[in-house]
Amino acid sequence: MKNKKVIVTGGLGFIGSHIVERLNEDNEVLIVDDQSSGKIENIKHLDFTKIDTTLGDITAINLEEIFDGCDYVFHQAAKTSVPESIEDPLSTNEVNITGTLRVLEAAKNVDVKKVVFASSSAVYGDSKSLPLSEDLPVRPLSPYAATKAADELYCNVYSEIYELPTVALRYFNVFGPRQDPNSQYAAVIPNFIDKLLKNENPVIYGDGEQSRDFVSVKRVVDANILAAESKETGTFNIGLGKSTTVNQLYETINDVLQKDIESIYKNERPGDIKHSVADISKAEAIGFKPGFDFKEDLNETIQWFMNKK
Repeated sequence: MKNKKVIVTGGLGFIGSHIVERLNEDNEVLIVDDQSSGKIENIKHLDFTKIDTTLGDITAINLEEIFDGCDYVFHQAAKTSVPESIEDPLSTNEVNITGTLRVLEAAKNVDVKKVVFASSSAVYGDSKSLPLSEDLPVRPLSPYAATKAADELYCNVYSEIYELPTVALRYFNVFGPRQDPNSQYAAVIPNFIDKLLKNENPVIYGDGEQSRDFVSVKRVVDANILAAESKETGTFNIGLGKSTTVNQLYETINDVLQKDIESIYKNERPGDIKHSVADISKAEAIGFKPGFDFKEDLNETIQWFMNKK
């Protein structure tokens, strides 16, 4: 993508900042972020002459004014914590549903070419039909997952009724540099790396044989740009297309860091899904290339954390 004017909501966050980083060199990028979880330091290494940042809440600021003249909107902004959504469903609903609706409405009103929306594999719930394909019924098991499912429906409505092209990307377990290991709800990969670098014992919930589809943030950025530039609309799974158990993951990180630290096993957490893996054939059919060197992508992430210390 070159010579475009693009919006990245949540552009100071983990995934959003990687989208900004990829687009920064050849495009004009506008970031909208309320800094509730995103950080300016995530983009401090970029060329700020091509970046404009609006610090504000998508439920309150004038999005039409910001979006006017833009080609694409990459909508990453959201409350993403499942436990937090259970504790405070109203707040999650306000940001994730009302916020997304405001993004779609503003994009429609100023003739944005396309909105690419960050959805989640959480919409599948505990479906036993593996691999998970887009034609399965959604079964959200948390307010967070329910908001993502509702947002997908709104995207479809805006495509069908208002002729605003939209794509919803169902992210599986995304990992990579700049992922926050200090969050109360930190993802497992940065958590493991951080603990091992501190020579501490990470916690594994359950027996560790639960499996996930871990996909590098680089592949997710590829998918976002592909989705924006393609003529396709609709919903697409974005994952690696194969699963890794938590135990296998831990062994790999231990080996790469040349550590021999045992994990601590605790009771599995209520609501945790046992297995998850994406059917990515639909995304591959429009050009998505997930890459299959999981260990190489993991090594790159580990090196980033080591250099940060």
